Amino acid sequence: MVMADLDSVVLSRAPTTVADADEIADWLRDRVDAPVTVRNRFLERHGDDDLAAAFARARVLSPHERETGTEMLGIVRYEERALDDPEREGGVLYDGLAVQRALNARLPADERGLDTAHVILLDRALGTWGDHDARWHKRVNVLGQPGLVSVPGLYEAPAKPEQYYKEKQRHAMLSGDTPPREVLESGVEGEFLVDDDPRTTEVLKGYVLQAVHALATGEGFCEQAGCRLSNPHRHPGVIEAQLRDPEFCDAHAERYG
Repeated sequence: MVMADLDSVVLSRAPTTVADADEIADWLRDRVDAPVTVRNRFLERHGDDDLAAAFARARVLSPHERETGTEMLGIVRYEERALDDPEREGGVLYDGLAVQRALNARLPADERGLDTAHVILLDRALGTWGDHDARWHKRVNVLGQPGLVSVPGLYEAPAKPEQYYKEKQRHAMLSGDTPPREVLESGVEGEFLVDDDPRTTEVLKGYVLQAVHALATGEGFCEQAGCRLSNPHRHPGVIEAQLRDPEFCDAHAERYG
């Protein structure tokens, strides 16, 4: 297997999540012909006041409004606190392409070329605008340089079974909080991922590889259901693609199998 013109892969941790970047990197090393290194949280290493403002400008304000962001002082201050203390961040959706541009500008100058594939694990929810239906859609990853992989997006972006949302709402009405994972799994038919799912690291391996593959080949998502390079829109499809054998379709098995 040859990774044309790709000299290295750099994976950045998201320490506030259950995603194990070191395990993902070990898995990648068996599949890509390039050194894979792991670095600490990108937003911590490259965070500054300007980055906080960039996140404020990337905020999605409404599910059906294309325009994003605000530079109100209170919002920028919130983003500064979220950079310093990421445990305090949550419940905000960001324009994934705007975040990608902001982080690309902060890549080390000698690593901005496409011969170094940067993949950043993020503890932020990312979305992209859909021109076809004029609304924002949450995403697990945003391909490009750097490739962004949203850990909360893994739980939130693919659609869960309808009964999941009904059960969650019913439990919230009765107890005022989110039901435990085991309650949801026992009460809802079908497989799905929930916050801090122990399968998170295994599933994210495929999404990280998608980002590396896109930079190495220029290809997008695989059209074959069940391939780890595919992009299912529902949780059962994610489970099938990332946790079931075979790992890859025939074409991509030649490269990564």
